Amino acid sequence: MNFSTWMSGVQQRTESALEAALPAAALSPVRLHEAMRYSVLGGGKRVRPLLCHAAGAIFGASAGAIDAAAVAVELIHAYSLVHDDLPCMDDDVLRRGKPTCHVEFDEATALLAGDALQTLAFHTLSQRMAGIAPARQLEMLHLLSVASGSRGMAGGQAIDLAAVGQQLSIGELEFMHIHKTGALIRAAVLLGAHCGEAVPDDLERLGHFANRIGLLFQVVDDILDAEASTATLGKTAGKDAAQNKPTYVNILGAGEAKTMAGKLRQDAHDTLAPFGEVAMRLHEITDFIVERTF
Repeated sequence: MNFSTWMSGVQQRTESALEAALPAAALSPVRLHEAMRYSVLGGGKRVRPLLCHAAGAIFGASAGAIDAAAVAVELIHAYSLVHDDLPCMDDDVLRRGKPTCHVEFDEATALLAGDALQTLAFHTLSQRMAGIAPARQLEMLHLLSVASGSRGMAGGQAIDLAAVGQQLSIGELEFMHIHKTGALIRAAVLLGAHCGEAVPDDLERLGHFANRIGLLFQVVDDILDAEASTATLGKTAGKDAAQNKPTYVNILGAGEAKTMAGKLRQDAHDTLAPFGEVAMRLHEITDFIVERTF
């Protein structure tokens, strides 16, 4: 099976699992549940679920167990996008090619939808997972909670907001994005591995890989924001520059940012080498992250 076919299969599988996990739109409170479904279904490349499935496959994890982890991490990602787009944050009106949640509904509903998606993620991951020992499942819950909170994604967003208009060093920018973007990508990889029989050495190696592609993902996003159109992105192009945010492009320049992306890509590939052919999908996702842009 080639990568495109595999990716499409995982995306469809994830869409079905998300559909099943979300409350029905007709269930009261209707407007809240409509907003939750609007924000999650029918859009996005599902990069984090792809990483879950690719990592889990290395260790023989069942697809059903991986589905639960993939849904949980994607719900956290969706909630973060809903909140990031709010007027008190990035104040954006377009996401995945359609109006953002607070534009389509209202700010209060968007805020509650994000809150509910976050709690639904932990509800999903805390349900009984066949073939996974309770102690391992508890570790998975701990992993996702740290990645989502002040020591992970939420903390990274706070640093990002405080950095508007500031001159950051590359080290400071990396620290911010290791938390804001990288923490949830790392969680996706490690949650998938936890669904199988990964041992501590495996998890350490995959953690380093995930850190590399987390930064890679952000460098590519910064290049896209500077060079791609709104139609290509499905969100407002040039937003970072307009908001005077520090990015890899405005610190390094586009050429050096692309060079950095190339080095991160190679480091990610090198880190996976000891796993051999079973890590093929992770190699392909690494390339996909880069080749979707330049």
